[in-house]
Amino acid sequence: MHSPKGWLPKLLIAVVVAYLSILILLPIAAILQGAFARGVETFLNALSEPQVIAAFRLSVTLALVAVVVNAVFGTIIAWVMVRQDFWGKGFFNALIDLPFVVSPVITGYMVVLLFGRQGWFAPFVEATGLKVAFALPGMLLVTIFVSLPFTIREVMPVLREIGTEPEQAAHTLGAGGWRTFLRVTLPGIRWGLLYGISLTLARALGEFGGVLVAGGGISGQTETATLFIFAALDERQYIAAYAVAIVLAVVSFVVLIGMEILRQRSQVTQ
Repeated sequence: MHSPKGWLPKLLIAVVVAYLSILILLPIAAILQGAFARGVETFLNALSEPQVIAAFRLSVTLALVAVVVNAVFGTIIAWVMVRQDFWGKGFFNALIDLPFVVSPVITGYMVVLLFGRQGWFAPFVEATGLKVAFALPGMLLVTIFVSLPFTIREVMPVLREIGTEPEQAAHTLGAGGWRTFLRVTLPGIRWGLLYGISLTLARALGEFGGVLVAGGGISGQTETATLFIFAALDERQYIAAYAVAIVLAVVSFVVLIGMEILRQRSQVTQ
């Protein structure tokens, strides 16, 4: 690695450091200062409140379900998009990126329009007694939708890179489709899959607008950790809001480190 020479590279480095400090380091420092303004004990007491624990439990539940669903169906979709040719493939390939461009608030509103009292599926909801809007199922739908593309987009290029030769060789040796996937395809895509899972987890944990609209943010029922922060700030419970924000930031940092480790391992094995 070469040291920068001349004033322009040094100026650019200073600009980058200042820019990242203003956007990332200063907000984190402000949150830390606010969280521990009344001492560590107050900070820990805020995290032990039943409302906070319930919010974390709901956030983790939504994130884990989204990870499992998108890991399974995301891998299937990626395999179909790479290995199969069919009419409308380009359209569906573009459709995968829809959660990137559609506001999560709109996604939550769609859940209400479809499953609310006046929604398209209102008769089905009334007949089955399954509450979707302003309940856990609606929040799950939103969380799965907003985190849908990550696993797919991470697995697809890996599938293209490994090609079909290993799978064809396994078939030639008598391996069935399922065994070929477990013994050949899955090991080949494992780092891309794990990277996609990490991104899915981070996105699901940080979701706010969609779950707010679809779930209503009912305290103790449909209030996630991010919704708790919003409500706590509105009610001037700053210590609790900062404490929950720090926990989410720490989790995000751990996920970020894990993603970097996975990226480095994937590069080593290539």
